Amino acid sequence: MSAATGDPLLERLHRVRAEIDAATVEAGRPPGDVALLLATKTVPAARIALALADGFTLIGENRVQELAEKYDALLEVPHATHFIGHLQANKINQVIGRIGCLESLDSVELARKLDSRLAARGSDLDVLVQVNVSGEESKSGVQPEHAADLLAAVTALPRLTARGFMTIGLNSPDRGAVRAGYRLLAGLRDMAVADGVPGADAALELSMGMSGDFADAIAEGATIVRIGSAVFGRRPAT
Repeated sequence: MSAATGDPLLERLHRVRAEIDAATVEAGRPPGDVALLLATKTVPAARIALALADGFTLIGENRVQELAEKYDALLEVPHATHFIGHLQANKINQVIGRIGCLESLDSVELARKLDSRLAARGSDLDVLVQVNVSGEESKSGVQPEHAADLLAAVTALPRLTARGFMTIGLNSPDRGAVRAGYRLLAGLRDMAVADGVPGADAALELSMGMSGDFADAIAEGATIVRIGSAVFGRRPAT
């Protein structure tokens, strides 16, 4: 299946992939260096399956209930799922076994509870440390000054592997201010490596940038961009 089928979703998907590659080349990196994660909140499983069948196999869910509801419907289509929303500790059991990566790890307490549940199942999990680079109270994530400490704490837990950092950009029309937040996240990663923080050498991913600002995120070093509305259209009000 390809964009040649004329389906508007696939046409948008291939256009966005081309735009991501163009921004990546503009940033001095090879095309394909940035992963496209499809943010699939509110998107029906059948529409997600269409994208998966066309070769776009990385998706991200924000809500535990949606993740559980879509899991069985998508089980037969090869793909990888990240959880990108805030995860409450009492819902850990509902995501374990259904995701390959938790991008929103934001506390030592959550990390320890995850590790304990994973140990009981004999499972492992990749995680990204979520950092609140904007300082907005509405956003989850550890404060920047505590990111390295959380990374080190995660590294000490045997069932978790830190693969990098994630952030949600500043909600602002000021592109310079948004980019400054992404630059901060990249700097935190680089500083962790330079300072020899345990686990930093393996924690190089930067998940940052969404439909409205992914080119700016790529310019500042994003390795994963989370795209929803640019592919699936505007979400219904919830």
